[in-house]
Amino acid sequence: MEPVRLLVVGAGQRGSTYARRAAASGAGIIVGVAEADPVRREHFASAYGIKRENVFSDWASVDTRIADAAVIGTQDRDHEGPAVRLAGLGYHLLLEKPMAPTYESASRIAAAAVEAGVILAVCHVLRYTSYTQAIKSLVDSGRIGRVVSIQHLEPVGWWHHAHSFVRGNWRSTAESSPMLLAKSCHDIDWLLYLAGQPARRVSSFGGLAHFTPASKPAGAGDRCVSCAVEPTCPYSAVRLYSSVPSGWPRDVLGDDLDLALKTGPYGECVYNGQNDVVDHQVVNLELADGATVSFTMTAFTPFEQRKTRIFGTHGYLSGNGARLRLVDFRTGASETIEAGDSVVAGHDDGDDGVVDAFLAAVASGEPALIRSDAATSLAGHRVVWAAEEARLTGTVVTLS
Repeated sequence: MEPVRLLVVGAGQRGSTYARRAAASGAGIIVGVAEADPVRREHFASAYGIKRENVFSDWASVDTRIADAAVIGTQDRDHEGPAVRLAGLGYHLLLEKPMAPTYESASRIAAAAVEAGVILAVCHVLRYTSYTQAIKSLVDSGRIGRVVSIQHLEPVGWWHHAHSFVRGNWRSTAESSPMLLAKSCHDIDWLLYLAGQPARRVSSFGGLAHFTPASKPAGAGDRCVSCAVEPTCPYSAVRLYSSVPSGWPRDVLGDDLDLALKTGPYGECVYNGQNDVVDHQVVNLELADGATVSFTMTAFTPFEQRKTRIFGTHGYLSGNGARLRLVDFRTGASETIEAGDSVVAGHDDGDDGVVDAFLAAVASGEPALIRSDAATSLAGHRVVWAAEEARLTGTVVTLS
């Protein structure tokens, strides 16, 4: 089977991650790139030997089908334009989550894919991890009976939150999307996938508790490099980025660390007030059959794997991202199951899995190889938007 030809739109962290997997697997070949940043664009084009006529500074410049499929890894608010345009040109789409910040925009993306008859895979990578498949198999087999409730924690990590959601690209709801959509649409989708049924009612509480000017310590400066409090501050940019010589998150700052800390957003004090997304939130779901789900997202944790407990009528299942514990109520027996490759935070095998599934679906013309279609992803996003509505209005939102 011939490798799938790929155009990468947005050659940042996520676009590059998916491109590397496609090329390394042999199932994909990178033939084009559209990237606004000239340094990133040229580096990416050189790395994959892309022909000059297929190197674009803007996705809007792509007016023909130079590839079989496109990877869209632009910022959240820049998904609709390239997705709708490229679907219309006949490109199958691997779209980074979230689909878009609003229901209207996401709906237009889904509709464009359906109208064009192209495959659309949203990168809900948690569906594709070996850990997830182990849990899904146990739940669907009836080992713990009917699921009555689920408790799930996403421990964002104190320094990760500071990096991405206070100093980084996702710190502003207006410029990106709400925290729950930007970070945790993964989790809402994952919980609905495990439960195998939709949500019918949603409530939510949360807010911005700590990363505000009101919490700024006495004597703190506007930048970590010139701050008297920096040596004892848990959110010191100097300590964070100096301790990571290469890879993420250090590579986000560019080659000149000193300059980035002195002039860029990643050197700013976390208490400057440039951010507005929540740093903690709880979401409660009532599912179609009456089962309940409790989800907590918080910045104030170590950077670890998600923690989950599933309570069934015949058993109990808990997991930490790599290892599962199953207790069978009928026998009283407890079983430990090694279900993942690592206990560190991340979803590398999920990244690989979604790329592999997408390439296989495109190559074979079998959309069923994707574990969520456009309608399923849109339904999960609707739950996130309902949770935000519930949080902001103090109401319980009912979903049709």
